[in-house]
Amino acid sequence: MIEFILIVAFTVALFMGLNIGGNNAAAAMGAAYGAKARTKYQAVVLIGIFSILGAVIDGGAVIKTLGSGILPQGMILLSGAIVAVGAAGVTVFLANVLRIPISTSQAAVGSVVGIGFFYGASGINTEKLGYIVSWWVVTPILAWLLAYIMGKYLYTNILIWLADHHDSEASIRKSLNLLLTISGCYVAYSAGANNAANAVGPFVGAGLIPSFYGAVFGGITIGLGALLMGGRVLDTVGKEITELCVIRATFVEFISAGLVHIASIQGIPVSLGEIVAAGVIGIGCANSGMHIVRSETVKKIVLAWFVSPLLAGILAFAILNFIPRI
Repeated sequence: MIEFILIVAFTVALFMGLNIGGNNAAAAMGAAYGAKARTKYQAVVLIGIFSILGAVIDGGAVIKTLGSGILPQGMILLSGAIVAVGAAGVTVFLANVLRIPISTSQAAVGSVVGIGFFYGASGINTEKLGYIVSWWVVTPILAWLLAYIMGKYLYTNILIWLADHHDSEASIRKSLNLLLTISGCYVAYSAGANNAANAVGPFVGAGLIPSFYGAVFGGITIGLGALLMGGRVLDTVGKEITELCVIRATFVEFISAGLVHIASIQGIPVSLGEIVAAGVIGIGCANSGMHIVRSETVKKIVLAWFVSPLLAGILAFAILNFIPRI
């Protein structure tokens, strides 16, 4: 029986990691894909490699937060960990089917909070939860603002500088593609550092696996998910919000990577997909005007950001009512 439960636990973690790779990690290079600086295959391969590196090197702090920062150590039993990761995984899977880049971090946190309500809401660290939610609010706003400012006020100056320091259009393009490759790899690294916890954090909290090995497992599953399922959300973020050139795509990637990396160091699970999409919207507003905010794609994404933690939390709470505690 215990062996079967362990198989179920690792299967659920694998399922969640694959869907994270297909959703948020794939969104990491949506900007570059939209700018036609990388093919879809090149994008998902780079995501896979650097997501693993990020999870292993910098993933421990966020894993600790999801494992024992929101709920006290020992409160999440093995059955609860399976349900928490499974509920979040189902939520992200539905988003992948609908091609919506939702927040896997919000789904993961929502499911953990749902577990907390099942076992007794008094055990939830509301101060920590409030701090995490504040990051969810601030980071996309900051991404939008920085991208808007860079797109509105720096874009033309950069074009002039590039023209003055390169002797041909091909030379400019080569330099920009190199810069975009570096920024995209940084985004994928940050994604792995922040999102590996969404697949394994509750299992670390339940004592099933040490934090380091959890990070390795989470990083590998995210990388596989990007390779297997990353293409669908790349189309949504890269092509259906606004048209991107290489310079604007580079802006979005560096802004997103920096914000997510800072959050990872602080142990805060944030939404890479949310931050990237906000950056793309900010660039779009600077380029095409504020009317882009009213587009159907943007509305669909914003709605999913609100629905994902609620749905994951409700699913986790409901499922625990029908299974034995282990």
